Amino acid sequence: MFGRINSFATSGRLAGCVIWSSLFLCAQAPPKPPDANVQEMVSRDAPPTFRAKVNLVLVPVVVRDRDGHAVGNLKKEDFQLFDKGKPQTISRFSVESGKGSEIKLRPDGAAVVATPAAPGEPEETKPGEAPPKRLVAYLFDDMHLSFGDLAQSRQAAERHIDTLESTDRAAIFSTSGKTMLDFTADREKLHAALLRLQPQSRTGGANECPSVSYYQADLIVNKNDPQALQAATLEVEVCNPQVMGNGPGNSQSNNANQQQAMSAAQRALTLGNADVQVALGVVRDVVRRISTMPGQRSLILVSPGFLIVPDFRTEEVDIVDRAIRSNVVIGAVDARGLYVGDGIVPDVSKPVYNGQAALFKAQYDRDSALAQADVLAELSDSTGGTFFHNSNDLDAGFRRVATAPEFYYVLGFSPQNLKLDGSIHTLKVTVKDLKGLTLQARRGYYAPKHLADPGEQAKQEIEEAVFSRDELRDIPIELHTQFFKASDTDVKLSVLARVDLRHLHFRKEDGRNRNSLRVVSALFDTNGNYVTGMEKIVEMRLLDQTVQNRLGLITVKTSLDIKPGSYVVRLVVRDTEEQLMAARTAAIEIPY
Repeated sequence: MFGRINSFATSGRLAGCVIWSSLFLCAQAPPKPPDANVQEMVSRDAPPTFRAKVNLVLVPVVVRDRDGHAVGNLKKEDFQLFDKGKPQTISRFSVESGKGSEIKLRPDGAAVVATPAAPGEPEETKPGEAPPKRLVAYLFDDMHLSFGDLAQSRQAAERHIDTLESTDRAAIFSTSGKTMLDFTADREKLHAALLRLQPQSRTGGANECPSVSYYQADLIVNKNDPQALQAATLEVEVCNPQVMGNGPGNSQSNNANQQQAMSAAQRALTLGNADVQVALGVVRDVVRRISTMPGQRSLILVSPGFLIVPDFRTEEVDIVDRAIRSNVVIGAVDARGLYVGDGIVPDVSKPVYNGQAALFKAQYDRDSALAQADVLAELSDSTGGTFFHNSNDLDAGFRRVATAPEFYYVLGFSPQNLKLDGSIHTLKVTVKDLKGLTLQARRGYYAPKHLADPGEQAKQEIEEAVFSRDELRDIPIELHTQFFKASDTDVKLSVLARVDLRHLHFRKEDGRNRNSLRVVSALFDTNGNYVTGMEKIVEMRLLDQTVQNRLGLITVKTSLDIKPGSYVVRLVVRDTEEQLMAARTAAIEIPY
């Protein structure tokens, strides 16, 4: 079962290793072989049941000095984090670069390209061409943008695209899904996609009687707000003056008007729910798409804002968490431009009301506008981005929003005794010595209404890491590749994961030290599209003698059948006991 090897084609440092089943096991001092009848380590393809960490809340924080520059030299002990006013223990801490992570395999940070070796020898990787440095996704909320706001923001986006560097890639998306252009460096295609954008609102606006906003409809139907219903009923009386007997003294007419107001509210709520659900789904999909690519990742959301009722807050939290884990910075441009007083510039396309109806209408329009803007601010603050609002200078807005902070921090904590009630938890972050510094941080989160299935949550974490390009360093690992060309069109690619077991913790059970590793190797084309992949489960049931002898490195080998071409290899490793994760990325080129 066991044997010695003196060399390995990919790395001479693997000399003095023990072949253990399909794994290569290395140590500083070779351990004594265990009993031949005892299997300490086996690999299989079926995934194990993970005990996923639950309720880990991630909080991005941007700290700026007096000149507005991001500060990147703070430490974990400099921060204090409060959940509903109660101090929390910061269990995760990292300093991230807004410039994005570079693809790299070797310590010098070089990308890698596979090149042929001598006949009969495996062909290994060498430095090669780097990927795009910056990715900008423009997401236009055409389901809520008016014609005028869309036209102005589209022109500003056209000018901003012309300022992108040759190494940048940009994409155009819309919440309606009717205008989509994946990442490209072709400026003509980008400008053509912008010209195809048109408003896709499904509401009747000024032609409806009464014209009930999604915000007001939520108050009427979901919150049973009598004043909101009274305002809509009064609007029915004002916009239907021709109805005989319409007035405050006619109870029959008032009942009919109230029924019409309630019907309009229910219709507005149904349409609003559908639109917001679609919009949030597109935002989530764009975050997922941009996270599969290397470099600095910026999502620019161009919108007048949209309301998120409590039923959809879980989806918003999921988007924020996904963006944080993938280092996607969401910035928002409020396309409505300059605010006037406490609200937004009045819409001249809507009817003008007098008296009490006018007061009600102004109040709900103002409250709705502020609630919509608050959602854009939440998405930006929660991911380290910038929210540009209350200004008609949209050119400046696109410049500011597209520029990610040079540094930002990610704090993580696990709330204690968290009630599964869906309630909002306000967050506050402070720095002990805040002199001359300003903070931007996630404002809060919503408690889940039920715990996620641990196995499904673990799979989701691994999937997100696979489709990301960021390096994770909880476990020391190395990634190596080699390939054999069976013919001009058939290639066998070997992905080698070297994992240092000395940093893992083991659970004692039945006299064994137990842990499991899930090793996932995935292959993508240069556009970020998934090509193929394989996962291996390494189950460790180690004897005390094996652990005491300082068990060191194992190498897990995965073979993939591919065709010649340029690819990106993604390796993700996750352990069971502490849910530690590591991830590496390498670019390879297999010549034809």
